[in-house]
Amino acid sequence: GVEITGSTGRVRAISSHCVYLFSEAFRRTQRHTPAMISLLKARERLLSPLLSSSIRRRLSSNPSYSCEDTRGPDVFIHPSAVVHPDAVIGKGVSVGPYCTVGSSVKLGNGCKLYPSSHIFGNTELGESCVLMTGAVVGDELPGSTVIGGNNIIGHHAVVGVKCQDLKYKDGDECFLCIGNNNEIREFCSIHRSSKASDKTVIGDNNLIMGSCHIAHDCKIGDRNIFANNTLLAGHVIVEDYTHTAGATVVHQFCHIGSFSFIGGGSVVSQDVPKYMMVTGERAELRGLNLEGLRRNGFTMSEMKSLRAAYRKIFMSTETSSLEERLTKMEHDPELYSVPAVGAMLQSIRDSFAEGRRGICKFRQWLVEDVFTYKSDDKIRNGELNLSLFLESFLCKIATREWSFGGVIAVKHEVDCQ
Repeated sequence: GVEITGSTGRVRAISSHCVYLFSEAFRRTQRHTPAMISLLKARERLLSPLLSSSIRRRLSSNPSYSCEDTRGPDVFIHPSAVVHPDAVIGKGVSVGPYCTVGSSVKLGNGCKLYPSSHIFGNTELGESCVLMTGAVVGDELPGSTVIGGNNIIGHHAVVGVKCQDLKYKDGDECFLCIGNNNEIREFCSIHRSSKASDKTVIGDNNLIMGSCHIAHDCKIGDRNIFANNTLLAGHVIVEDYTHTAGATVVHQFCHIGSFSFIGGGSVVSQDVPKYMMVTGERAELRGLNLEGLRRNGFTMSEMKSLRAAYRKIFMSTETSSLEERLTKMEHDPELYSVPAVGAMLQSIRDSFAEGRRGICKFRQWLVEDVFTYKSDDKIRNGELNLSLFLESFLCKIATREWSFGGVIAVKHEVDCQ
């Protein structure tokens, strides 16, 4: 904090922050050994001539957070940490250098705060939570931030602060509730709700990778994996066991169904039904998330039933509407009796309820075209000339005029006149 220049030893600059930390350490000398007390007093005497009168006044008027250590012998609080005396500190808590713990904070047993991590406002941490260097949890706002046990808040993550919704009014209560066993990696941001009647909620056992953003009023289930730079706008609902690849963006009020997968770089502007896979700049359905289903214990019988149902709904040769195909599926006793199929159909129907955004668009998986041949040299016994068909087919695929998946049906019409 002190820079000495030249042979005269002239003091160029001194950090007021460093002086403040020395002062705070001196205030807590009652819990240090005599050797430590002597060292701190010597530091203060050394620095005292260098302080301006204004800095002295600031230090003397600054309220002392902890002048006397009333914590148990198994609690470690570094001398440079600022811990309010009203904070509730559990057993076995470790507070590292330059940390801040506010007056309304509750730390569960075994929590560990790495250097320069901070907790503010009405914030509660469950047992065995870890705050990495630079993490900020909570805010001096009405409402609360409640975090369960065994959570890891990564380096420089910001959790439980004011939302970025302009509808939020200063003074309104706002809430964030996080479950157990979540890992929130570096530079993530998770905001409180935008109104007192709602909460931002995150369940259990989620992995939220670096630089993800979860906005106000989102509802996140259990065992989800959000890859780096996944961005969820306000009021998004994510069910359980979903997986997003990197740089995924989800529009506000969208629903992401259980066991679904979102490809990297996708922009999701409508609902993703259960078990499905989507990708694209405006995400489109690309089939079932079969690998995800297999990894999560779905049987081959269940996956075959889901594939059969998916084909009848989204790859049908009929020209009926989606509503008609859903109704027909619900009257199929063999498939509809499978619980997974019923859940998928209900997820699709729920997406078209009032106030919902509908499902992501799905491609015309059926390749269908009409060929009309009038020249005699293109007709051989009333059959389609295969070489001409293949030439046209490959051309359309190359220009992306067609997309196809599995089943190809070609309608041809021959004009023999």
